[in-house]
Amino acid sequence: MRSSSLISVTPVLPVVLVLLAVLGAAVGGLGRLGHARAMVTACLRAAAQLAAVSAVIAWVVGLPPAVGGFILLMAAVAAYTAGRRITAGPAVWWAAAPIAAGTVPVLALLTLSGVTATAGLVIIPVAGILLGGCMTATALAGRRAVDELTHRRGEVEAALALGFTGRAAAMEICRPAAAQALVPALDQTRTVGLVTLPGAYVGMLLGGAGPAEAGIVQLVVLVALLAAEAVATVVTVELVARGVLTWRRS
Repeated sequence: MRSSSLISVTPVLPVVLVLLAVLGAAVGGLGRLGHARAMVTACLRAAAQLAAVSAVIAWVVGLPPAVGGFILLMAAVAAYTAGRRITAGPAVWWAAAPIAAGTVPVLALLTLSGVTATAGLVIIPVAGILLGGCMTATALAGRRAVDELTHRRGEVEAALALGFTGRAAAMEICRPAAAQALVPALDQTRTVGLVTLPGAYVGMLLGGAGPAEAGIVQLVVLVALLAAEAVATVVTVELVARGVLTWRRS
């Protein structure tokens, strides 16, 4: 079996992966985090999905319509995943708005300016990075905003009594909490190179690029992610404040 300079693909690899998954689930269970089963299913889904993507990616990148369809599929999955963390029922698809609002303009700027190539092999991972970041920001911002409004309902009603509009009252309560969704992206950008060497940087080095070129690529990714997630967070808070995204158990 082939090995890369980073991961040795040997018969031991599946055993190590299983042990890591079991370790995470066991610790989650013992610590009563409530995600033990989810950890196992997430690992299984990751393995299955990566296997499927690896099987079709070579075909997809050569056909522009297939590239577009693949990106739309990623966007749909991101919207559903983020939306069901916030609400239930058909309203989950409103999460597509902040994800698109963050991803589309940033991706358009990168491609139209020529900073990022439009080849399928480039545009798919770049779009995936942006969609993933916006998905996380939307889910975190939306859940924090909804929880804050639920727990501090009395303060919202007090603001309404003082003459605030429904949106303004909700914004005063939920916006500071929802803004915390940007903390992971901010910390990642602030500490890059000092604490971690993110995937884009490592991938470029393993692909034969020099450290300077890899650093430029990683900088573009981090700055683009921060911009996209900021937009997604703002739009998410707006949707929550207007009552479009609210926690409704189905």
